[in-house]
Amino acid sequence: MKRPSFRRCGHAPGALSTEDQAVVDQFRAMLTALRNPQPWTSGGAQDIAVRIGPFVERAHTRPGDDHGPDMIAVALVHPDTPHAAAYLHGRQLGYTERGWLRCETTAILGFWQPGYAMLTHAAANLPLPDDLGMEPAHYALYLEARRRDDASAGYTLLRLGPYTQTRHAQQDYDRLTAALDGRETTVVPGHRISARYAPFDVSDHQLFADPYEADAVELLAHALAGVSA
Repeated sequence: MKRPSFRRCGHAPGALSTEDQAVVDQFRAMLTALRNPQPWTSGGAQDIAVRIGPFVERAHTRPGDDHGPDMIAVALVHPDTPHAAAYLHGRQLGYTERGWLRCETTAILGFWQPGYAMLTHAAANLPLPDDLGMEPAHYALYLEARRRDDASAGYTLLRLGPYTQTRHAQQDYDRLTAALDGRETTVVPGHRISARYAPFDVSDHQLFADPYEADAVELLAHALAGVSA
């Protein structure tokens, strides 16, 4: 565990200065957080603290990840989020460029507490390392046919993934939506066709078409031809 440096700014005896007292308070909060972690449980929306080498970082969790108790998807954020200055500092240190990452649940200390902030790369004014020990948590697109009289019933026409960048998934989503414009309720009788984002289900990778090896609109046309054949 990285140990933060701590020293008094002045040399004169007596009461601590305001600045020194703030550092002492931060240090005590850090010790309290380490000694009394708030146990993490899956399914919550609260930010978590995760180990990145000798550092601790704050992370958002993404609901609906498919790896159960062993792996979840997280996005690292600056410890001072949501303050405006944190966004700029986070961009400088590489926090905003990572996207969603696969995080082993064994790396989770617990729910985030402000006391952990002293142990982050941001507190040391260091950029995040290139190798975080986490793989990207890629996205996927699903083309689904849902019954118009019962939206809970239907089936999946096409699975596209994994997308290594969210902007690529957005581009294909826009193209597929445009290709379906005006045809959503006529291509498959009694059904409405729509596209949606979701985490890439790595356990079902064999069911997905690689969007980087074929054109998404052509894949859609082939899937629809199979339905009408």
